[in-house]
Amino acid sequence: MNAPGKAPTRTLYTPEILGAATALADFAWDESLPLRGEARSRRCGSTLALGLAVDAEGRISALGLRPHACAIGQAAAFAFASAAKGRSREQIAEARRALADWLAGTGDRPDWPGIALVEPALGYPARHGAIMLPWDAALAALE
Repeated sequence: MNAPGKAPTRTLYTPEILGAATALADFAWDESLPLRGEARSRRCGSTLALGLAVDAEGRISALGLRPHACAIGQAAAFAFASAAKGRSREQIAEARRALADWLAGTGDRPDWPGIALVEPALGYPARHGAIMLPWDAALAALE
């Protein structure tokens, strides 16, 4: 309970965020995936390794994750992985730009399924780098 005269605190680690973090088991690391990328948040030290395969059109057909990130970074990875299949490098780059703008307060929430999951972290700039990890790692893998 908040002290008299204090504003209510916003919960960062919601049950939905914690649940998404544990659901990453659905996207286990796979040594056979040919494309690999890694990303690191300079602010919090979270890291994410991502393995991908693409189809003949260059669209993501399979992925696996190896996160070493906070629950926010893991929830972002879950949102990314849940909607990444079938997307091209250009679509990932466009979503990354929109995500960066949203986190900076200069754009609307990106049109990426599940991204509302990490909205509680908007007011925590130290977590923004962790949110960007999956998009950055995917772009590194697709270069």
